[in-house]
Amino acid sequence: MTARFNLFENETAVRFAKRFANAGLVIHQSSLPRSTQELVSLRASQINGCGWCIDMHTKEAAAAGETAVRLHLVAAWRESTVFTEAEQAALALAEEGTRLADAHAGVSDETWAAVRKHYDDDQIAALVSLVALINAANRLAVIVHQQGGSYETGAFAGWSS
Repeated sequence: MTARFNLFENETAVRFAKRFANAGLVIHQSSLPRSTQELVSLRASQINGCGWCIDMHTKEAAAAGETAVRLHLVAAWRESTVFTEAEQAALALAEEGTRLADAHAGVSDETWAAVRKHYDDDQIAALVSLVALINAANRLAVIVHQQGGSYETGAFAGWSS
């Protein structure tokens, strides 16, 4: 599979990406733990089959100190012992928020209660926004077949202002 379109070489796409990065900066600067942000982004990207985003969030998480064991187990977090209850709640929200078409009710009351138990209002706002943002990013990359493997940590650090 080859990329259909290079989003990083088109003026309109780059202008959009910079604004997209600014939205991400709000989440990045929130009190939602960075490790949770990367785990949630990684899990949604796995579900959506976005190689570009899996590559990016795996590398960013590792650079931020995330362990290889936890990164390898994100796809099987329910069958793992390495995630806190708070992280499990965030991962459940990521899955249910990503698979909206699979459940008529969207995010379950049980998952929402677990999120409310572990996160304050600002963190919940960041978490919900993150799930929406990563799903949008996944769609952008998957539509144009943006392939994983070439991402370099910190590549978008200067994109937001």
